[in-house]
Amino acid sequence: MHIEPTDPADPAVQPLLAHSDAYMTALYPPESNHLESVAALQQADVAFFGCYLAAQLVGCGAVKLLQDPHAPELRYGEIKRVFVLEAHRGKGVSKAIMNRLEKHLVSLDVWIARLETGINQPEALSLYRSLGYVERSPFGVYKLDPLSVFMEKQLRG
Repeated sequence: MHIEPTDPADPAVQPLLAHSDAYMTALYPPESNHLESVAALQQADVAFFGCYLAAQLVGCGAVKLLQDPHAPELRYGEIKRVFVLEAHRGKGVSKAIMNRLEKHLVSLDVWIARLETGINQPEALSLYRSLGYVERSPFGVYKLDPLSVFMEKQLRG
């Protein structure tokens, strides 16, 4: 397994993002889906990574650098688009992607990772909790949503 920076517009990535979109659309109504578009994933403040087993792209994840509007000196990374093809789930791919995203943030001296996930994704919630993420209030542009869970992790002690 190797994880490397990947262009989200690469044709090899499109089926993976399409599977992610279909999965999320099946679980949540549009107002509770917060998927980043390919164009948004290509912005300079976003790092997008692909996870490969042999030469096959089996998962992805991104992190977006942001500043807290209530504390402009506070920078954080928002984890986005973590997705693994169903046939490769349960093999540690998501954990490896999350570790790579966190290492990217630390390399930029960003010490807080935040994310939004949904209540209908118990595996994702379990993964994030096992990695040290704790629930928090909505952040950034998010509003309170009964279908959303907001989480945060301090990346240094």
